[in-house]
Amino acid sequence: MIDVLLTFTGFNDPYAVGLVGHEEQPGPILSLVQTRQFGKICLFSTPNTEKNTGATKESLRSLYPAIEIEVRSIELDDPTDYSAILNGLRTHLFEILSRARRATYYVSVASGTPQMHACWVILVANGEFPAHILHVRPPRFVTKDRPVVSEVDLAPLGISDAEARFFEPSAPLRPSTEIPSEIEEEFEVCRVARAPLMARPKKVAVDWETVGRELGIVGDHPAMRKALEVGATLASSTAPILILGETGTGKELLARFIHRLSGRNRDRFVPLNCATIPKELFESVLFGHKKGSFTGAVTDQTGKFDQAHRGTLFLDEIGELPMQAQAKLLRVLDDRLVEPLGARNAHKVDVRIIAATNSDLGKARLKGKFREDLYYRLSCGEIRLPPLRERQSDVPKIALYVLERVNGSLRSPKRLAPGALTRLQNHSWPGNVRDLENVIERSVRLAQGDVLEADDLLISEDTKPDDPFSALPHPYVGFSLPKYVASVRKQLVLRALESANGNMSMAAKLLGISPQAVHKFLEKKSS
Repeated sequence: MIDVLLTFTGFNDPYAVGLVGHEEQPGPILSLVQTRQFGKICLFSTPNTEKNTGATKESLRSLYPAIEIEVRSIELDDPTDYSAILNGLRTHLFEILSRARRATYYVSVASGTPQMHACWVILVANGEFPAHILHVRPPRFVTKDRPVVSEVDLAPLGISDAEARFFEPSAPLRPSTEIPSEIEEEFEVCRVARAPLMARPKKVAVDWETVGRELGIVGDHPAMRKALEVGATLASSTAPILILGETGTGKELLARFIHRLSGRNRDRFVPLNCATIPKELFESVLFGHKKGSFTGAVTDQTGKFDQAHRGTLFLDEIGELPMQAQAKLLRVLDDRLVEPLGARNAHKVDVRIIAATNSDLGKARLKGKFREDLYYRLSCGEIRLPPLRERQSDVPKIALYVLERVNGSLRSPKRLAPGALTRLQNHSWPGNVRDLENVIERSVRLAQGDVLEADDLLISEDTKPDDPFSALPHPYVGFSLPKYVASVRKQLVLRALESANGNMSMAAKLLGISPQAVHKFLEKKSS
C-alpha cells in the first residue's frame, strides 16, 4: 500500500520569495513533501498555473526521483467556481480510485484558491473521497506546538449533509461514464463509515488559537497568550468583561476574539465608541427612542442593545460614558431590561457586554467620575492587554504579517532586510500595534526598491522632553546592546548630516565628534 498525495498547484509553488531580504523558500507542496513521505503525487493543474505545475513537477523529480509524479488538468475559466471545481475533481477522483483502490490518500489544502480548499473538505467530509486532509502552515506561524504540516480533524467542524449540499451544483456531479461496481461499493462503505461524523451537533469546542489566527492576532509572547487564554476561558460565560490596554493594543480585536468563541450569533457583534457620542444622545444611541420622544425624534430608532440582541455589545472607551447613562447601563446588566426613550414598557434583551478603556477607571472611580458599582460589575472579568514594548519578541512576526497583507495590494511585492527587522524590534512603539502597522504600510508604499533597509523605515522617533529615555527599548531574549548602539549611532549621524545639509564638518560639530569619524562612517555606509 502506498501513500498518494493529491494537490492543486498555486502561485507559490514550487518556490516563493520570502518576506525577509532576497531569500527564496519552498512553497506549500515542497514543504509538505519535505515533512511527509509519499509514493505518488498527483498535481492538479489549471490554465492559470500551468507554468507553476511544470516547475513543481521538475523540482519534485530532481529532489525526490523515487516518487511517481502525475499531472492532471482541470479546465477552469473561474478558479472560484465551486461547481466547476467539484465536477472536475470528481471526474478525476473516480479514475484515480479505480487505478489504486488500496492506497492511502492525502489531499492538501495549502495550494490553490480557498474555493479549491473548500471543495476538498466537502468531498472528504461528505464521504465521497476517502482521504486525510493535510494543512501546510506558513513559516512565520510555525512553532514547537504548531508544526509545518498538520492533519485537519474534521470532527470539530461539524459539517452536516445539508451544509455540504449547499455547495453542490444543480448539474449532475458524477461523470457520464459508467463507474465500476466495486468503486461504487467503496464509496458507499466510506459514506456509511462517516455517517456518525455527519450527525454530530454543531456546537463543539473551538480551537482558540485557530480563531486568533483567523482574526489576525499575531504573536506568541507569554503576556499576549495569557490575555488570549483568559479571554477564551471567559468567552462562554455571560459575565461582562473589561479589557484594559493602551491605545493601539488591539482591544476591539480581543473583543471580537471573545465573541467568536462565545457561541453567540456570529453576525451580532456591535461596536460603539463611547467617546464619539454627544452626551445628550447617549441614552438614545444605547437604548433607542420612540418617535416624538424628544425634539428631532421624527422616527423610531433601534438602540445598540437591541441591535446586539443574542450577540455582543462592545463599549470602547467606557470611561467616557456619562453618569446618567452609567446608571442605566448598570440596570440593564442587572435585570437585562431595556427601555427606549418614550417607550411605555421595558423589554428583555440577551446581550453580552464587553467594555474597554485605555484610562484608569480606578482613579476615575475615586474622583467620582465613574460609578463604583458599575466598575465592580464590569471588572468581574478583567483582561489586560500588554503594550507592544512589553512583547517586543512579537514585533518581527507582526511586521511580516502586515507586510504580507500590504503586498496583496501591490503590483510588485516588497521585502524587509534583516536590519530593518532589527530596527523595528528595537523601537519602543508608543502607538503600539496600530503604530507598527502604519509604519509598515507607509514605508512599503513609499519605498523605491524591492527590499526595505533600516533607513527606509519611516519611523517617528519623537520622545517626551521630560523623559529622554522613554524611547529606549525593553531588553528581551535575543536583544543585542552592541547592535542597538550601532543603529542609534547610525541614525544620529544621518540626522546630523541632514541638519547640516551634507556638510561633514558641521555635522561633526553637532555630534561632538571629529570630521574624520563622520567621513569614516560615510565610507563604511557606501561600501
